[in-house]
Amino acid sequence: MDNQLTMVSRIDRGQIANQIAEKLVFARLSALTSGELELVFAGRQARFGKRTEDGLSAKLTVVDDALFRKVLSGGTIGAAESYIDGDWYADDLTSFLRIFARDAEMVDGFERGLSRVGRAMAGLYHATRRNTRAGSRNNIEAHYDLGNDFFEIMLDETMTYSAGIFESEHSSLKDASIRKLDTLCRRLELRPGHHLLEIGTGWGSLAMHAARTYGCRVTTTTISKEQRAWAISKIREEGLEGQIEVLDRDYRDLEGQYDRIVSCEMIEAIGHKQYPTFFEKCAARLAPGGLLALQAITMRDQLFDRTKDSVDFIKRYIFPGSCIPSASILHEVAAKSRFVLRGYDDYTLHYARTLRTWRENLAPHRTAVVHKYGERFWRMWNYYLAYCEAGFLEKYIGSAQMLFERGPSR
Repeated sequence: MDNQLTMVSRIDRGQIANQIAEKLVFARLSALTSGELELVFAGRQARFGKRTEDGLSAKLTVVDDALFRKVLSGGTIGAAESYIDGDWYADDLTSFLRIFARDAEMVDGFERGLSRVGRAMAGLYHATRRNTRAGSRNNIEAHYDLGNDFFEIMLDETMTYSAGIFESEHSSLKDASIRKLDTLCRRLELRPGHHLLEIGTGWGSLAMHAARTYGCRVTTTTISKEQRAWAISKIREEGLEGQIEVLDRDYRDLEGQYDRIVSCEMIEAIGHKQYPTFFEKCAARLAPGGLLALQAITMRDQLFDRTKDSVDFIKRYIFPGSCIPSASILHEVAAKSRFVLRGYDDYTLHYARTLRTWRENLAPHRTAVVHKYGERFWRMWNYYLAYCEAGFLEKYIGSAQMLFERGPSR
């Protein structure tokens, strides 16, 4: 009997905590101005916000009111964890996340108070994922070595895991990926006889496109075992093994000199403390007058200092050890290694469309993915793709290609 009373008491305390958290969350939501939000739970409805010019709105259905307690104690990470736990769902997850991407003041309100404790714990975890040589391998393995079959479902036939460039509304994802690969190659003015170094192989699409289309020699390096095995296999199938070498080597340990260097959405993985090292190593490997092309996800300049050491859902669950750079910090750090910026093009909205297509590609395979990886994994990836799409649509984060020329040695 005593045990039963104790259990009932715990349930009552949990319900009371959830009810208190609900009131506090509602009080903060009452200040929402960036869109319309409807909450449905326990047979009730609550509406927050106001109609915007573009009509942005979302409906959130609460399955378990533990959501409110998790948001109060964990802020935005708590909201993500609550989604992964199945506490809530939205009729349009991307629109829901866009509402909060627009309202920084509202989000900051949720990140204050008790949620500071949760963020501090996440920060301690992030601190253990430092980008030493061994740490970098562990961080890359956590994301890219999930299994090539999973990425085959999500990506197009080129297996390109970065923003495409869509020529028109009718362009396929494959077309957009090939156009992106070719845009990078054309920026580098590749030609036969050039030796191209690629930092971050992915599944080999850029290396193969450069060798096949431009006749150059390519050395590409990765620290992902799964990606390297895939790339080597595909390069052999294409008969390009005489032109392409795939290294298993950290970029800090590369040797030799190259005519051109390219790196597509790899710099986000290394952490901001490694930016100077990255450009120093590129300068050491690149011939004077040589070109370096980067494609990178970027953070708003005014937000970089605030976000570089903070931990969000992406750093905690998707890309441990990562940091999104700002365009200005990349320009500034590159200049210290004798690089001169020669070109910059923005592809932010192209990334939003890329992410939406990846999510659409995954949707028909939910049963198979859940069977292999579990329901929480599925919900985590669904949230991740929608979270990023919302960020690009609201231009909280961006996507750009940057071309640098190596200046003369001092």
